[in-house]
Amino acid sequence: MVDTVQYIATGRRKNSIARVRMIPGEGKIVVNLRPFENYFSRESHRLIIMQPVELAKIGQKFDIYANVQGGGTSGQAGAVRLGIASDGLHRRGDSKNFIRS
Repeated sequence: MVDTVQYIATGRRKNSIARVRMIPGEGKIVVNLRPFENYFSRESHRLIIMQPVELAKIGQKFDIYANVQGGGTSGQAGAVRLGIASDGLHRRGDSKNFIRS
């Protein structure tokens, strides 16, 4: 049996808490068992989530599953972003210098 690698991180923003799992895959993003395009109806919230995905260049390498609770949609989008950023940017290895630039 082959164990799949998965990365788990937590993001917090305002009153929202997101638990984010990143599993090697094709790049889909699921929030609370729904595609993130359906969960976040505002384009600005979807762009917030995509920022760390594009910065770390992990879009086509990992499937991202987020379970988010509390707060409003803006805080939830920020919490998911911070969860992805704290985990995804560390996959690069040079995360400190990468974030500062």
